[in-house]
Amino acid sequence: MNTRHATHLLVVDDDAALRMMLRGVLELSDYRVSEADSRDAALRALAEANDIAVVVLDLGLPPHAHEISEGIATLQAIQDAILPVKVIVLTGQDQEAAALAAIREGAFDFLAKPASADAILRAVRRAELFLQKERELGAQGITRIAINAQISDGLKGVRVDAEERLVRQILKETGFNVNQSAKRLGVKRENIYYFLKKFGIERDA
Repeated sequence: MNTRHATHLLVVDDDAALRMMLRGVLELSDYRVSEADSRDAALRALAEANDIAVVVLDLGLPPHAHEISEGIATLQAIQDAILPVKVIVLTGQDQEAAALAAIREGAFDFLAKPASADAILRAVRRAELFLQKERELGAQGITRIAINAQISDGLKGVRVDAEERLVRQILKETGFNVNQSAKRLGVKRENIYYFLKKFGIERDA
């Protein structure tokens, strides 16, 4: 296997046997695989390896392995950090409720356990393709943002949420460079400082 240019994946599951099985399937298809068994371990792995492209996430994680809450919290943390990864959710829990919650929190794909090796590989390849296309759009100056909109909050609330997420994403993409961020957003430097104060954004956020 040539790992130098292989896509880096993270498998998050508290079942060591299942992690080993998934790792074997993925490595046989020339992917580089890291593992985590909890939310903290997953977020630590993502912080330490900035080249992880796809996360395969089991929703049933400790300390609530028989519920979806901890997996959803992990998904929320990944989305809040605006990480350039696609999350494929796996669950053996209430599939309808799990699918709805996962989609609401920005999951790229949803697979019910037990998922076949072919189904997992197809989902990973779809995620890779989407990431590639998003990078091509980024090279054209187009940034894709995802927000959850509560329609009852009205258009103003949706606009503010979209504005904040866009500002945070551009700052992250430019390494918090105010000049580059202002140029990308088509505003003055002073506007960036206004946004920082308005949204309470700090460099380490």
